[in-house]
Amino acid sequence: MNIRSSQTIPTLIWRSVVQAILLAVLVGLLLSFVYGLVYYYKEKHRHVQQLAALLTTSASTADGADVVAEQVKILLEDEPSIQSILFYSTPQPIGDVNQSRDDWKNALFADTVSFNYPVISHYMDVDGIGSSAIDAVVSARSSSSPLTAINKVTGEGSKSSTLVGYINITLDVSKLRSDWFFKNVLLWLITILLAVVWVLYILRKLNWPIKDIEALTEMCDIVIKNPELEQLPVIPQRYNFQELAQIKQGLIVSFNRLQVVKKDYESLALFEQQLHNKDVSLDVQLHNFQSMITHELKTSLNAIVGGLQLLDYEALTGEQKDAVDIISNGSDKLVSSLDHIIQLNQIQKGQIGVYTSEFNPLQLISKLLSEFEPIAKQKGLELISQIHHIDYSLSSDVEKIQQILSILLSNAIKFTPVGQVTLTSQLTHFDKSNRWQIIVKDTGIGIDSNHIDDIFNPFFQVDSSQTRQYEGSGVGLPVVKQMAQLIGATIEVDSVLGVGTQFTLTIPMPNQQKAPQQHLLAGLTVIYYYYHEAGFLVDELERLGATVICHQHEQLVIEEMSKDNIDIVMFAEDLYPSKAESLAKRIRHLESTDVKHRALLVYWYPQHRAAYVDSFEHGLKAAGIDYCHSATYDDKALSNLIRRWLVWT
Repeated sequence: MNIRSSQTIPTLIWRSVVQAILLAVLVGLLLSFVYGLVYYYKEKHRHVQQLAALLTTSASTADGADVVAEQVKILLEDEPSIQSILFYSTPQPIGDVNQSRDDWKNALFADTVSFNYPVISHYMDVDGIGSSAIDAVVSARSSSSPLTAINKVTGEGSKSSTLVGYINITLDVSKLRSDWFFKNVLLWLITILLAVVWVLYILRKLNWPIKDIEALTEMCDIVIKNPELEQLPVIPQRYNFQELAQIKQGLIVSFNRLQVVKKDYESLALFEQQLHNKDVSLDVQLHNFQSMITHELKTSLNAIVGGLQLLDYEALTGEQKDAVDIISNGSDKLVSSLDHIIQLNQIQKGQIGVYTSEFNPLQLISKLLSEFEPIAKQKGLELISQIHHIDYSLSSDVEKIQQILSILLSNAIKFTPVGQVTLTSQLTHFDKSNRWQIIVKDTGIGIDSNHIDDIFNPFFQVDSSQTRQYEGSGVGLPVVKQMAQLIGATIEVDSVLGVGTQFTLTIPMPNQQKAPQQHLLAGLTVIYYYYHEAGFLVDELERLGATVICHQHEQLVIEEMSKDNIDIVMFAEDLYPSKAESLAKRIRHLESTDVKHRALLVYWYPQHRAAYVDSFEHGLKAAGIDYCHSATYDDKALSNLIRRWLVWT
């Protein structure tokens, strides 16, 4: 598609006016030329008719030969547009006496035009006139058109007349056109001059709005080139055109509104930044609080469980045994809930990785059924397994799969008052991969469709009242969701309130276990700088062959780099960006003074903080950190990242 080049409104107006003027002048000249020339031609034709009437009258008398000759001589001298006048005798009438049709064609295109006028006599023979008139043949240049006079002459002698012959008058039309042009050229020049003066006046009036438009254009150009402009420049307006005044007022109002919106936006951005800083601080405090509270509770619970184990159960009375059982059951439930909370916290902080190993799915299912069958029987439920595949060896993180299925079976038994719980296992083989699908279905209380999307949120309870029938912390299903994402699986829920619930876990996995990547980072020395916990990345780096040195103190990192050439310095995800920024500045300063080798600096942040990366990434990179990246849990992805960073650096 062709795109026309942009043009200004004044240019468009000027071009349009000039084109219109040229067209009007051309049309006017053409029409005036045609009309004037045709009119002049008709007048000359009418004059020739009058002359022809005079000649035919003279020629029709008895002594008209001499008179006609004298008249012809005078006419040829006085009328330069008459090319010739001649008489020829004939007793027979010619077919077309009048050749004056299509005057405008003759006037515009003919070189010469001839007209024949009959000579009628009552007194003489043909021979008496002819010889004299024929001798009077003279040349001239002009053009004319006759009709009327001939009709009068022929009409008068129609009763007893004799046709003597014809007088032929030839007009030089080219000469006539030239004469007409030279007679009117001065008038044309005056007309054109007046038209030019009038056009200049019109253009001058058109230039008034153009100047105001140019002033508006200059103002818009200033606004475009100065995005930080706070005050609109003065817009001059020399002429009071209503439309341009409204445009000017609209621009002023829009600019003022934009300034108000800009101030509101800046205030909102400042407020959002303050909220963001508070959110980051609260997020860090929340994770620290979760770590602290779970650690303290777990320590206290370990003391309670340890104390219960030290009791001599056989020496206790019946009431004491019941009390110990109650305490033991409560502590077990609390320990399980705390374990789930700790796991959820560790997943969010990127401290749990994926460890692939080969396992037998039938053995895993058998182990789970043997574990939960006594619990189901105690509630009067039937635990059913439906296996749709033969014995096979799979490769994935078996511990996480076992934990996911344990939570799903535990929930199914807990929320099923009567009926059954069914575990279905299906295995589908593809060319390069397998898909293992496990379905846990119960006939329990079901879940309202309005709460399906909320059950995977931490601490969510369908019945949050203090008198709810089913106890629980609401962290089991969130752990299932996070664990499934870690191993690349999906979890789907289908539930009908009062009928039952079905959870479908789909796990894709390779046909054969991937070759271990033990030596992908061999030869690299990595310093891992952390605040509280070393985390999962240290284990992954060591599995990939890197030499990892862990430090919690900034000075130890500097001393280590002063002694040896360190390839990479990694900042753990539990570090504040300010601490990472401080150490990065010291490392880069050390490299510029003492160390010739430049280390790759990488700051890891947990996945839940990815939304806030813009708030700290710029400061970290300005301090010398090469890359900021969310903590990854896949060994191959980790090795690919590090190798790519080393190449780029």
